[in-house]
Amino acid sequence: MKFLLNSCFQWFTMTISVYGNKLVDTHVCIMYTPCMNDPQSLQEAIVYFSDPERTFTYAVRLRWPDGVVTCPRCKSTKNSFVKTRRLWFCYGCKRQFTIKVRTIFEDSALGLDKWMIAFWLLANCKNGVSSYELGRAIKVTQTTAWFMLQRIRKVMGNRTLRTRGRNQNKMGGGSGTELEVDETYVGGKLRNMHKGKRERINIDRTKMALGERPDRFPNKTAVMGIFDREMRTVRAKVVPDVKRETLQNEILKNVRYGSTIYTDDAVGYDNLNYRFVHDVVNHAEQYVKGRVHTNGLENFWSLLKRSLRGTYVAVEPFHLDRYVDEQVFRFNNRKGLNDSQRFALAMSQAAGKRLTYAELTGKDADSLHTSPTGAGEAQVPF
Repeated sequence: MKFLLNSCFQWFTMTISVYGNKLVDTHVCIMYTPCMNDPQSLQEAIVYFSDPERTFTYAVRLRWPDGVVTCPRCKSTKNSFVKTRRLWFCYGCKRQFTIKVRTIFEDSALGLDKWMIAFWLLANCKNGVSSYELGRAIKVTQTTAWFMLQRIRKVMGNRTLRTRGRNQNKMGGGSGTELEVDETYVGGKLRNMHKGKRERINIDRTKMALGERPDRFPNKTAVMGIFDREMRTVRAKVVPDVKRETLQNEILKNVRYGSTIYTDDAVGYDNLNYRFVHDVVNHAEQYVKGRVHTNGLENFWSLLKRSLRGTYVAVEPFHLDRYVDEQVFRFNNRKGLNDSQRFALAMSQAAGKRLTYAELTGKDADSLHTSPTGAGEAQVPF
């Protein structure tokens, strides 16, 4: 007698085979086979990506969702797969390529399992994850973890917002659309600095008061943001200064004409009413004047500074733009997506982007990887 029972659970399929005519003669063989869907939590992700074959299959599905493997160099679809090495040989350019070529993972010796967990943590941790914490979690050095996080932040820096199923270059939708525009300053507090540095900053502030320096805060970096109340999305970037020309150029590049813009009474936002419906609130008197306020953007600034002060502690100004991109990604995808979908969205932007360690640290940045590596090209699915 042979009895076969299949019971499919979330994690495993259990197959029980029973042989023999008598109960005492039966021989039971229990076999477990994987039956897993895409991970929905960190615990499931760790188990899911612990299998190299399953991780590889997941990455292939993300990069080529239509199932047609295309050479990242010559775009040829004629290739053969070398299963033992998990790579392809392209018959167009006569070269081999792996899943990492022309992606943010290129030239990385780490396995995709570690990269997947790093992506998951950074995409879903509200206050970010430090390089020391990530290094302990996936057993790499702090320097390696820091480099991984910087590369992932570059992937998250997608300036084109995805709204209503299409790419939208400018925010706002004409008349009736309300936007908030504001700027903030990021930098250390004077009381926490060394005495010599405090004295230098005080000298710079004296020069600023006398008109010899244009900086408002010599020791801080300016960040500008635009918040769309209807779509609940934000754009933010580091700006060199808060002059009228700088701020209004960013508004013209990112906002459609005719939109309603709310700002504070800073002089950098003067004369916006020529192209937009512009109203201001004087923060010296009040923070809310009916619908005129910038509290939505202030909420984003608080989240950004909370991660910088609490998790990252010290961020150099030339790296700040990537930390801003990280927070923008989480903020814009906080609604309507679960952890698994947010992770898949971040992974889908990994192709066509590259960041080398030399470029990151400013060593021979111009001489390395200036040949076509995919960076700056039209975005393709990972």
